Amino acid sequence: METDREALTREFLAESTDLLRDMEEALVTMEGALPETAAVDAVFRGAHTLKGNAGILAFDAVVELAHAFEGRLEGLRGRHPVDSGTVTLLLRGVDALRDAISCAQVDRTAALPPSTAQVLQQLRAAPGAATRAPTGAPADAAPPDERARTLRVDVARLDEMLNVVGEIAVARGRLTQALSAGAAHGGDELLEAYGDTERLWSSLQELVMQVRLVPVGPLFRQHRRTVRDLALRLGKRARLVLEGEDVELDTAVLDHLRDPLVHMVRNAVDHGLEPPEARVQAGKDPVGTVTLRARHDAGSLVIQVEDDGRGLDRAAILQRARERGLPPEAATHDADVYQLVLESGFSTAPNITDVSGRGVGLDVVRRNIEALRGTVTLDLRPGGGTRVTLRLPLTLAIIDGFRVAVGEHTFVIPMGSVVECLSLPGTRQANGGSGGVLNLRGEALPYLQLRNAFHLGGPSPTRESVVVVRYHGGRAGIAVDELLGQAQTVIKPLGPLFQHLPSISGSAILGNGRVALIVDVAALVRDALRGDAAPHMAGGETA
Repeated sequence: METDREALTREFLAESTDLLRDMEEALVTMEGALPETAAVDAVFRGAHTLKGNAGILAFDAVVELAHAFEGRLEGLRGRHPVDSGTVTLLLRGVDALRDAISCAQVDRTAALPPSTAQVLQQLRAAPGAATRAPTGAPADAAPPDERARTLRVDVARLDEMLNVVGEIAVARGRLTQALSAGAAHGGDELLEAYGDTERLWSSLQELVMQVRLVPVGPLFRQHRRTVRDLALRLGKRARLVLEGEDVELDTAVLDHLRDPLVHMVRNAVDHGLEPPEARVQAGKDPVGTVTLRARHDAGSLVIQVEDDGRGLDRAAILQRARERGLPPEAATHDADVYQLVLESGFSTAPNITDVSGRGVGLDVVRRNIEALRGTVTLDLRPGGGTRVTLRLPLTLAIIDGFRVAVGEHTFVIPMGSVVECLSLPGTRQANGGSGGVLNLRGEALPYLQLRNAFHLGGPSPTRESVVVVRYHGGRAGIAVDELLGQAQTVIKPLGPLFQHLPSISGSAILGNGRVALIVDVAALVRDALRGDAAPHMAGGETA
């Protein structure tokens, strides 16, 4: 019986998270407008469902709070616009319900915390509050056929399935080598059988990846309240526009996006948007706009946060950079100047507040995104304002990689970063060194020697190749001994001792059972441009 209760509690917690999120999103859209009956009914259904489920588990404090919330909602059924104070109170009610549910998890008989109890009293004192709890099912409950058919899947099980698929991919690589060797001795039938098996494995892999995909819309919509509350607090007016809500991405990538999006949205409202008076003087709408956009582009996920505010102050950024000891020649192009604000501790805010001023937010964004093998770029949007662009892989489990060799070591460069390959001129090879600049069709292309960057040692071959990669909107070259070609790569995490290796984002098992390291292109090029040498490594491939 206790096991059944634990299962019910887990299901209640999962469902209540979705219900409270939907209620919060609906409330934010009501502010300043005549509430639509459908919107009010949707919030009613959420509160009533929450109350009923809490009653089954004897979470009395949650039931009491949800009932008071329903009573206050009754006041929204009139024909008057919903004022800011009412929305603020109801949003505080949503927060109080979250707190009450958290307390009930620990002790279902515990009283409400003082702050939550205060919200309860405010809800009861507000016009329209009910005096007793109604009984029975809500008359406006949604018919079953109108509800989305969804299935909750334990992420741990998905990860296990994905790990099995990864092992199949490794085994496939080994089998390919064995069958290729056997084909030379009349193994055509074996190769044909393998082709059928490979198609099945590819279908399984595709299905597993699709199960992990989730739309980005729910994550985007959570920031409606962030924009609303922060603008109200700063004396500004702002709206949030969402584009590409149906774009899907891996659930692991989505989880890593939460913190960066919070920092970028808060930054757009705080640093980007001007107060209403300043916007009117500049000929703008007094209500600023923050846009969250998602799209797929060339096998990658692109997330953009735009605002129509004052834009980046180039002079202020350079002045702050000089104060921090950065030489003026280190940032000559606009793109390089704007990237400076991503550095740790960098801020142009004159005063430190609880919202900004310490130069931490965008540094968190950069570190989190680069940890996902992604990139962050800042630029001015057409017509004024700032645009922050995140480019991320669609999944963290399997990537298309380009394999290269340096001596006996093999490295993998993500295909999303590869632009083209070319031969290193003989004069450059003869001169040696750690890198230099090439003339690529009339453009200067800085390049580095991967052998020297990782201190691999050993003699260079008579002929070297350069892999041209993109980073932060620019391009650079990576000189290697040999190009091994493109191959699908199953990413394996590094162990605790190697998780903080610079310029390395993971590892992969090759068909021969050896290990190749996956290059973090953005970190490698950034460190090379700064003149930082990567620490000594045993090599990109180990036994």
